[in-house]
Amino acid sequence: MSSQRFTGTDTYVATNDLMMAVNAAITLQRPLLVKGEPGTGKTMLAEEIARALDRPLISWHIKSTTKAARGLYEYDAVARLRDSQLGDNRVHDIKNYIVRGKLWEAFDSDAQPVLLIDEVDKADIEFPNDLLQELDRMEFFVYETKETIQARHRPIIIITSNNEKELPDAFLRRCFFHYIRFPDADTMESIVKVHYPDIKKRLLAEAMECFFELRELPGLKKKPSTSELLDWIKLLVAEDIPPEALREKDTRKAIPKLYGALLKNEQDMHLFERLVFMSRQSGAK
Repeated sequence: MSSQRFTGTDTYVATNDLMMAVNAAITLQRPLLVKGEPGTGKTMLAEEIARALDRPLISWHIKSTTKAARGLYEYDAVARLRDSQLGDNRVHDIKNYIVRGKLWEAFDSDAQPVLLIDEVDKADIEFPNDLLQELDRMEFFVYETKETIQARHRPIIIITSNNEKELPDAFLRRCFFHYIRFPDADTMESIVKVHYPDIKKRLLAEAMECFFELRELPGLKKKPSTSELLDWIKLLVAEDIPPEALREKDTRKAIPKLYGALLKNEQDMHLFERLVFMSRQSGAK
């Protein structure tokens, strides 16, 4: 078990609650289940923990078709059949056709790794339960070779979820849970300054005000996230957009500059245009 403590990094602003959650999970030797809005840095958290603690990072990105067994290993029977037909001597050793999964890779790591199981809620509802025994015992059995694979070091496991579906109670009981709340204005300002330390104060203030106003719009289908704000600011800086351009007074140009980085569908774009127009009409009376 690592004796180091996670305190954030120079490129990742972690709140005190988040740092406590990471260190608690490491101390308890339990997976850290992290939920939060898309774009709040859940995936990046695992990367930064690995960097801060100088640990190898092993990432398993889950899809709707992913099966838990694939994280352990896969037996490539098709390749063995093909080699058999070609007279390849490799067919006599079944180990040549065992493809290691991400859990096996993590279990076999020379140093304690950080294992990211990303977006676990995308998979079938049984996926988390199918991993319970392996995550508890830190071992699994390979039936084809009749060997037990045991973890050399218990990985630091970070599991992310976007809340697309409920996770099983048995799985939740084995995790330490943390919800990453959307950053407040002060935290968001710190995050932006990590990425753009030389940004002009007026541009930052104007961009932040526009961003948080946009997130508060009622009826918005997809609220812009932290990553989208960073993309927008990158464009504003690159195009040398002046702060006053973000407050366009012409109602025919209701959407401020480069808002395509923030608004990702026509429904939200039209909603924003309509609300801005109504607000300016009301203000003009």
